[in-house]
Amino acid sequence: QVQLVESGGGLVQAGGSLRLSCAASGRTFSSYAVGWFRQAPGKEREFVAGISWSGGTTYYADSVKGRFTISRDNAKNTVYLQMNSLKPEDTAVYYCAATFGIYSDYRNYGSWGQGTQVTVSS
Repeated sequence: QVQLVESGGGLVQAGGSLRLSCAASGRTFSSYAVGWFRQAPGKEREFVAGISWSGGTTYYADSVKGRFTISRDNAKNTVYLQMNSLKPEDTAVYYCAATFGIYSDYRNYGSWGQGTQVTVSS
């Protein structure tokens, strides 16, 4: 398994941007696919975006398609989530997770970060 640490969350106005980072430890990080998930109070954890081990394949939830971009730099053991045109409904704790293969179901992921809060004000 790999250890993951998210950063980059914060408070932003609607229409603004944030870039989240997911830093990993472990020499085999480049072998893992990574997913970003989010969880708002009282709601189930939901898939946001995923990226393959090479970065060549990406997937997005319909709710963020066209606004969010996932990318990775394996030399830096880091995955990014660029979030533009943020909406109040994007407010949640954002988590990154790693596994072999991209899945939208969070139960398929074994390694998780501690999460970073994103708050979008209207």
